[in-house]
Amino acid sequence: MKNEMNLQFSALSENESFARVAIAAFMMTLDPSLDELTEIKTVVSEAVTNSIIHGYEMEKGGIVYLSASIDSETGKLEIEVRDEGCGIMDLEEARQPLFTSKPELERSGMGFTIIENFMDEMVVESHPGIGTSIRVTKFFSKNNMMVH
Repeated sequence: MKNEMNLQFSALSENESFARVAIAAFMMTLDPSLDELTEIKTVVSEAVTNSIIHGYEMEKGGIVYLSASIDSETGKLEIEVRDEGCGIMDLEEARQPLFTSKPELERSGMGFTIIENFMDEMVVESHPGIGTSIRVTKFFSKNNMMVH
């Protein structure tokens, strides 16, 4: 059985914490450890922040889409953060550790690296002028899952 969640919210920096809380509440049936919970919240935070700062360049505004699903048969959590912003011109360059297109904002350039290290799978698709989608997957032990 699959449980799904779909949210959309304004691309405002204050909504990054909303996204963290929403994903944390949604994934509770997986009975994550504190470390796993922190890692997933960090992943969502990085992806949402990327959409707000880079996708919509903060001042333009727009919508960030957050969706997630849990497959109770496999313990698989899938998350997608998507925007309809400016897109990424050079995806390979953007995925390099320490690369940032906004050094004036004191960005570390570690967003994709952090996301990739905390998740089992990461797929990034971006099209200039259309937007960016970050899809990630994490597998949890079925033995830990809460049964309802």
